Amino acid sequence: MTGYLMLGALAAAMGLAAVWERRRSAKTLRRLEEMVEMALAGDFSEESFEESRLSALESRLARYLSSSALCARNLQAQKDQISSLISDISHQTRTPVANLRLYAQLLEEQPLTPQGRDCARAISAQSEKLQTLIEALVKTSRLESGLLALHPRQEELAPLAKRALEQYLPLAQKKGLSLTAGPLQGSAVLDAKWAEEALCNLVDNALKYTPAGGSVRLQVQNYELFAAIQIIDTGPGIPEDQQARIFGRFWRAPGAWQTEGVGIGLYLTRQIAEKQGGYVKVDSRPGQGSTFSLYLPRELPQGG
Repeated sequence: MTGYLMLGALAAAMGLAAVWERRRSAKTLRRLEEMVEMALAGDFSEESFEESRLSALESRLARYLSSSALCARNLQAQKDQISSLISDISHQTRTPVANLRLYAQLLEEQPLTPQGRDCARAISAQSEKLQTLIEALVKTSRLESGLLALHPRQEELAPLAKRALEQYLPLAQKKGLSLTAGPLQGSAVLDAKWAEEALCNLVDNALKYTPAGGSVRLQVQNYELFAAIQIIDTGPGIPEDQQARIFGRFWRAPGAWQTEGVGIGLYLTRQIAEKQGGYVKVDSRPGQGSTFSLYLPRELPQGG
């Protein structure tokens, strides 16, 4: 009889130990979930948890998350510093660059030798290139750091495309290019100002690389989830091994050194597209032209 009592007591003790272990495990899991949720929300702090109550696993996770949070804060601080530095550079160089452009214009109006006139034109072109580069860097840094917020809403695409056409029609005519529009029906969720900036970058890029006598055409293709504004040119095309690289910052094709540009327009376009829930892609073959497509979502996301 005593043996049965001892076995019963032992079984009860084991049952209680199992229940206690399950509760402790459940409590530990809840605390781990709290840590992860706080980390995802960017609010994790190791001081939020009492060291004396932490298990070995919780303690290691707390230290890891604390280190990750510190790295994230340091990275954001560095981004903010870079953005601030670029803004300061932009502010400090605005007047000197404007003066360079003014003096270059005045020089071109003077009686110069052919060589002097070429030098004056070169100064004007390089100062304009510098101004474009600074403006693009400021826009990019502010987009990347989140200082500039985009406000997408449902917009018709035809007015956006027509504004880009009107803006670049004089340049196309000057270069002897045909700039036309195909079907433009459709709407998408976009920030009109920044979407126009992205589209103009793509049109400008097409006009730069399409030789005289060629054509550039804009059209809209509507898909189930996205609307695509396509810029189709008859330029030289892009080799397949370069197509993934052309959207990188400051990257330019090996043979593009004679073409105007600073190599940041396509990178900025990609940043703008991603900030609006879209993307940009290129379809091209050497000798057959290129089609750049700016994809924008057709509807606001749930809860947007």
